[in-house]
Amino acid sequence: MRIRFVEPSILPGFGLSFGIGIAYMSLLIFIPLAVLVTYSMQIGAASFWQTIIDKQVQNALFFSLTTSFCAALCNLFCGFVVAWTLARYDFWGKSLIDALVDLPFALPTAVAGIALAYLFSTNGVLGGIIELFGEARKDFIGVCAALVFIGLPFVVRTLEPVIEDLDVQSVEAARSLGANFAQTFALVILPSLLPAALTGFALAFARAIGEYGSVIFVSSNIPFESQILPVVIVGKIESHDYVGASVVGVFMILVSFVLLLGINALQKWGRQ
Repeated sequence: MRIRFVEPSILPGFGLSFGIGIAYMSLLIFIPLAVLVTYSMQIGAASFWQTIIDKQVQNALFFSLTTSFCAALCNLFCGFVVAWTLARYDFWGKSLIDALVDLPFALPTAVAGIALAYLFSTNGVLGGIIELFGEARKDFIGVCAALVFIGLPFVVRTLEPVIEDLDVQSVEAARSLGANFAQTFALVILPSLLPAALTGFALAFARAIGEYGSVIFVSSNIPFESQILPVVIVGKIESHDYVGASVVGVFMILVSFVLLLGINALQKWGRQ
């Protein structure tokens, strides 16, 4: 008796497509990650745990998560405004702005870091103002600005097609029944946009956690204060502690996977 867990597709070629897909993901994702985990475990479970609970690693993790979350939250709000403007309005210069949104995809992150470093420097436009908050807050603001720059396109490009396909008749029906703007947005518009908004937030958050090129230019990278996890990994590699770098890398993968798994569960709840 043959057991099928799912209904077969009406399109042929599932076996070939599935095989090619698994082989492609194995070569690019599964095998490299398995090698990294195997290499990091050669120091033993006790040393592995001691490397993870190191104070420098924990402070870098906290700084990475807080800056990434704040940047993703800012991108969620600003990205919605930009996506709504591009999707619902026609104005002069729209094509230029639409092209500029994708600029962080093509621009090297180091270029963005250099530009922001000059902007937040002592002689920069915003440097003198931000220095009033202290060096630690200056680093936090600078890192968040860099992460907002690289993460904005993920939110805009995720929300824009959903906003374009928004059911205008439902909005007009709610307004005709006496609903004000806040009620219409909360009860009609927001539920339709919530899954896409959570997806954009997750993509921006995941991109921010692994960012390195722009952050090293805008932050002083002081250990225990303004150091992110990728900088810790690079520091261990430069000191020839390759096993320690792989341990921190595995830890970073686990943290990112758990966070994305939670966000995906939240997305599923939003769709329902």
